[in-house]
Amino acid sequence: MMMTGKLFRLAAIAVLLAAALAGGAKAQDEISDSHLKAARAAISSIRVTDEFDGILSAAAAQLKVQLYQKNPDLQPMISQIVDETAIGLAGRRADLEREAAFAYAKIFTEAELEDITTFYTSAVGKKLIIDGPLATREVFKAADIWRAGIARDLSAESGKKIAAEIKKTQSGNDESKTE
Repeated sequence: MMMTGKLFRLAAIAVLLAAALAGGAKAQDEISDSHLKAARAAISSIRVTDEFDGILSAAAAQLKVQLYQKNPDLQPMISQIVDETAIGLAGRRADLEREAAFAYAKIFTEAELEDITTFYTSAVGKKLIIDGPLATREVFKAADIWRAGIARDLSAESGKKIAAEIKKTQSGNDESKTE
C-alpha cells in the first residue's frame, strides 16, 4: 500500500514535470542561440549553479543510509550500486545549466548578459563573488547594531517626551484644583 502511494506520487510528479518542460520548450524556442550562449556565459561567470553541486552526492548518501537501515547486510553492494548509479546520473547536471541559462535569457537581454559576464569575469567581479558574502555578513552585523541603537534611542526619547507630557498634564490638573 505504501509503495503504491509512492508510485502514484512519483507518477504525478513525472506528469507535472513533463507538462512544465513541454510548456517551457515553447518559450525556449524563442531564445536565439547567441542569447542563450550569452546566458550560459553569464551564469558561469556568476557561478549561479555552484551551490547545487552537492545535490547528487547528498542524495546518494541519503539513499545509502536509508537502504543500509533496511538491509544492513547488503552495505557493500548497496554502496557500489548507488555510487555507480550516481555517476551515471552526473551527466544530467547539464540539464540544470541549460534551465538556468533559459531562466536568465528570459529575464535579461543578450546585451545585459554580456555586460554581466564582462563584470563578473573582471578582477573586481571575481572579488565580489568571493568576498561579497563576507561583506554581506558585515552589513547585517552593522544593521543589527544600528537597529538596536535606533530602538534604544527611540525608547529613551519617547519615554522622556511622554514623561514630560504627563508632568505637564499633572501640573495642569494641580493648578485647576487650587483654583
